[in-house]
Amino acid sequence: MSEVLSPGTQAPDFSLPVTPDQKLSLRELRGMPVILAFYPADWSPVCGDQMALYNEILPEFQKHGAKLLGISVDGSWCHEAFTKNRNLHFPLLADFEPKGAVARSYGAYREEDGITERALFVIDKDGIIRWSYCSPIAINPGAEGILQALESLSE
Repeated sequence: MSEVLSPGTQAPDFSLPVTPDQKLSLRELRGMPVILAFYPADWSPVCGDQMALYNEILPEFQKHGAKLLGISVDGSWCHEAFTKNRNLHFPLLADFEPKGAVARSYGAYREEDGITERALFVIDKDGIIRWSYCSPIAINPGAEGILQALESLSE
């Protein structure tokens, strides 16, 4: 398992495709909490369950004014198909080329497998990582840690 960036670290900025012809940068979201959910692959069973869970509790994240971004090394066309199939209501970013560059900058890339770790980050409105967690690849980390981190940002 990788050593992901620790709380207190400035979140590395990035710009990744959110659709085949649009990009989204982390700096565009300054002023609001951001949840980064790195996951291994769109169509894996655990990833499908994890993203479906986040989609279901998206209103809880939004109560904190937070923006959720899913990130994997899949391409934007793959993300688009997955999003439509699962009726997801949050963006999936393609860390496709150069493959895993953003995941590497967060310490969340599995070199031996060529995929991202199942890693979570909560970033505050100033761009500082306030919580991070790397789950075993086969285990859905759920959302409790994210919600607790968002609660602590509100205190």
